Amino acid sequence: MSNNEEYLAQRQLKKGAAGWILLAGLGISYVISGDFAGWNFGIAQAGWGGFVIAAVLMGIMYLTLVLSLAEMSAAIPAAGGGYSFARQAIGPAGGYLTGLAVLIEYTLAPAAIVIFIGSAVNELVGIDGPIVYALFYLIFVGIHIFGTGEALKVMMVISGLAVLAIIATAVVLLPEFDAARLFDIEPALNGTEFLPMGYYGVWAALPFAMWLFLAVEGVPLAAEEAKDPAKDVPKGIIAAIIFLLFTAVLVVVLVTGAAGAQVTGESAVPLVDALNMTGHNNVATMVNILGLAGLVASFFSIIYGYSRLVFALSRAGYLPQRLSLTSKRKVPVRSLVYPGILGFLISLTGEGDLILSMAVVGATVSYAMMSGSHILLRIKQPELKRPYKTPGGIVTSGISFVLSLVALTGVYAYDVRAFLFTLVLFIVGMAYYFFIGRKNLVAATAEEEFALLSQAEDELVSA
Repeated sequence: MSNNEEYLAQRQLKKGAAGWILLAGLGISYVISGDFAGWNFGIAQAGWGGFVIAAVLMGIMYLTLVLSLAEMSAAIPAAGGGYSFARQAIGPAGGYLTGLAVLIEYTLAPAAIVIFIGSAVNELVGIDGPIVYALFYLIFVGIHIFGTGEALKVMMVISGLAVLAIIATAVVLLPEFDAARLFDIEPALNGTEFLPMGYYGVWAALPFAMWLFLAVEGVPLAAEEAKDPAKDVPKGIIAAIIFLLFTAVLVVVLVTGAAGAQVTGESAVPLVDALNMTGHNNVATMVNILGLAGLVASFFSIIYGYSRLVFALSRAGYLPQRLSLTSKRKVPVRSLVYPGILGFLISLTGEGDLILSMAVVGATVSYAMMSGSHILLRIKQPELKRPYKTPGGIVTSGISFVLSLVALTGVYAYDVRAFLFTLVLFIVGMAYYFFIGRKNLVAATAEEEFALLSQAEDELVSA
């Protein structure tokens, strides 16, 4: 076995741990906390009508992005997800930039979510702060270290509880719906009943609309652990986005129609407040508890996502190579632990809203890069075997590309600090690549890395 083959043999994930149903559950887990809170602040920025416009635009962006990712994940089933696609389409620097953008999103998002978890725990038992943050990181990183299949099954159960809460809320609030309550925000100067803050409000609401779908693009990060990546990953990610579009409609329409746009736009717990306002206090208590399950589901699953990305970037040599060593259970322990420590330290700032906005900047940059990769792969490698093909081809990914750039500017409209702070992270990350990372690449191209990995697997089987 050559040095490269031996190197890759020590850096392999557990094959066949996930079918398409578990992958769909993973995609839902990434996002489900966004249905409970966060999206509603977009109503405060734009009114209900303006927020609906923003949500429709972001729903189209995510649907077209997911259809593009489905094709690339079937053709290039690697643990790096979007990073791997961009590396093959654009080259090492483009691959790293995409990976860095996703890494910023996936490291910051759990740090923000654990702050929200702390607030929820404080409501229930009166404990908040660093102790809660540390405890949740320790427990859920630990479950991932125990094994991939086990972790994915735990995620399915937690996500199921969160989905139950959303469905129960929708059923109870349906008879309470009043369309007049959707438009109870007083219009600002030059505003209208439908767009009380004008079109600028729609622009500023885009980051909050993204919160209804943010991180579903992480499903391809599980490609190397899927039973049949070419079939399971496309089916899983498409099923996830269809379900998330359905739950988004439920909460945006029914919660606002029951509580009113004014109350919803200012609420920290919009589902609970809507239930309490309409006299369904027992259901509100249940949803408050299960809302914590939604936060935990997203926290838990995004930890999985960042570990697989760090593993892939490290295995390729972009990041320190010791991060991609796997345990006897084929789990990348260091890729789980080190970003977890970093996320915990970031959570100590307590700036949940700012951290989330920074995560959205990383996300939108990665979406543009991934959509561009789909276009370039169609043009440069038309012969690439594609078990699944994106409906609409590059027109679909072109829509995703344009809307990604529009969403990026939306963060600037809402919070200039988040935009500038994230820009600093990109500058530092790219400096690391040009001075250190690019000198340590294991393979010249993505195809060469996959070939070496396959050869290392064959050597292990025949040994």
